[in-house]
Amino acid sequence: MTYCCGILVRDGLVMIADTRTNAGLDNVSTFRKLHIFEEPGRHIMALSTAGNLSISQAVISTLQEGLEDPETGKKQLLADVTSMFRGAELVGRAIRHVHTLYGEGLKEADVRFDVSFLFGGQVNGGRMRLFMLYAAGNFIECTNDTPFLQIGEHKYGKPVLDRSISYDTDLYDALKSGLISMDSTMRSNIGVGMPIDILIARRDAGKAELNHRIEPGEPYFHDLRERWSAALRQAHTSIPRPPYQPK
Repeated sequence: MTYCCGILVRDGLVMIADTRTNAGLDNVSTFRKLHIFEEPGRHIMALSTAGNLSISQAVISTLQEGLEDPETGKKQLLADVTSMFRGAELVGRAIRHVHTLYGEGLKEADVRFDVSFLFGGQVNGGRMRLFMLYAAGNFIECTNDTPFLQIGEHKYGKPVLDRSISYDTDLYDALKSGLISMDSTMRSNIGVGMPIDILIARRDAGKAELNHRIEPGEPYFHDLRERWSAALRQAHTSIPRPPYQPK
């Protein structure tokens, strides 16, 4: 299982991903799910993955090695795209390419082609954008009205983001809300776990401002978890009991 979220606010982009994968309670592994493509001054792009690990790794490898352009025959790389929209189209093509290669074999093995991606960043000083791509290679885009997208086990962390995130939220407050959202998910689903990878890209900076891995036992994240739990208990206690009486 996986949980990844991307938050796009006025000042920039936050992306957060866990690293746990498992095929049963006794087969737990750690794999990076947040992949960064960066050329300082030109582009900063990040891709987070959820779903079948073999499929997502095949898509990432295809993007790293290049995808043949059917019109020119040349290899297309994410580093060559001229906009985030063209980048999202290329990721979609890579997903469909992998499906062409392995889709039938997976179907015969009764394995669903299950994969999704968050793709965010900025290219050549264009708009900073955030997309969510589905297994068919199609995608939707984050908007100012809903400035975050999630993939994987998203239901436990969504209420936190719904209540705390707006387009005008400060960049590092957005990171804090994203980490609380991750903690809420980890509390409710053992299939999501540490380490946690985070990226902050400030608008128009052309590079990653923060590329960090939170390891188990890191003091700030431990303190955040304890403070959030205490704040919830205090809020629950401070709310008056329902006045309803049995009839």
